[in-house]
Amino acid sequence: MRKTMKFFMLFVSALLLLVIISACGDNTETSGEGSSSSSELLKVAFNQPENHPQFKAMESFGEKFNELTDGKYEIEVSPNALLGEQRETIELVQSGTIAMSIVGGSLMENFNEDFAVFNLPYVFDSKEHQMAVVNDQEIVSDLYSSVEDEGMTVVGAFHGGVRNVYNNERPVNTPEDMEGLKIRVMESDTNVQMLELMGGIGTPMGQGEVYTAIQSGVLEGGENNELIYNDLKHVEVAPYYSYTQHLMVPDYLIINSDLFNGMSDEHKEIFMDELSAAIDMEVKQFDEDVQAAKEAAEAEGAEFNDVDISVFQSEVEPLIQEKLTSDTAQELYEKVREAAE
Repeated sequence: MRKTMKFFMLFVSALLLLVIISACGDNTETSGEGSSSSSELLKVAFNQPENHPQFKAMESFGEKFNELTDGKYEIEVSPNALLGEQRETIELVQSGTIAMSIVGGSLMENFNEDFAVFNLPYVFDSKEHQMAVVNDQEIVSDLYSSVEDEGMTVVGAFHGGVRNVYNNERPVNTPEDMEGLKIRVMESDTNVQMLELMGGIGTPMGQGEVYTAIQSGVLEGGENNELIYNDLKHVEVAPYYSYTQHLMVPDYLIINSDLFNGMSDEHKEIFMDELSAAIDMEVKQFDEDVQAAKEAAEAEGAEFNDVDISVFQSEVEPLIQEKLTSDTAQELYEKVREAAE
């Protein structure tokens, strides 16, 4: 009987020990799961490759934001339009399917036409002028928050380069040099009108089709910054690159409104501070990458020429006045021009 009782007590002790070990194991695993779940994954859509200055800046921003919020947020930037084209990713941000996206300025006109002010030809005198305006909250606060009812907020603007004309016929110095040239533009009536006033034929087309279109004679050229010109190999089919400097369209970082408004004041402040630092980094990196792209394009046979832009500025003036359709837009435009003085 004693042996039986002793055996029973040993059995119970062993069983209790197994339960304790198991419980400790469960707690360790739960702790691990708790640690992972406490870090909120914020997906960011981006339509350019990993070597683009905006991608590098957002990667740096993500690392800093994660660190300074003690791992509360983890930012994952998906390049090469892996999450969809820009128009599609706006909808994903609005629905909260993804957290953020970097989108071209012209797309925001669909939600508030006053965004068109920053997309007008020659509205900015330089990239320094542009960046001083598009991230000045005294100028842009109302505009950027105006889309909150649409489920998103614009939290900042990146430099998207200076757009210039390139073609396979001749250098462009005057509107007369543009005569008969079919130039690809972004899919926007404003851009079509702009190219026509500049002397050419604006032809809306997706960026992925441009190389083949120039090669086959459907187009004579396009208009974009030096990075796109070189990276997409347009230099191979359109060697004349002319500094018309007609557009300086910002790229906006949009975020789901509920997500941003749900952040603590401390985390919002960290977010905006680190985003500002990332934007500064992007502008500096953009300059370096443009110089490298230009040198690479020249090695492939590109010919770059400077242009007296004053004649083109005069030609597009009617378009600017036509697009300032509201008192708000007119006031915004005046603030932009005042900032240049």
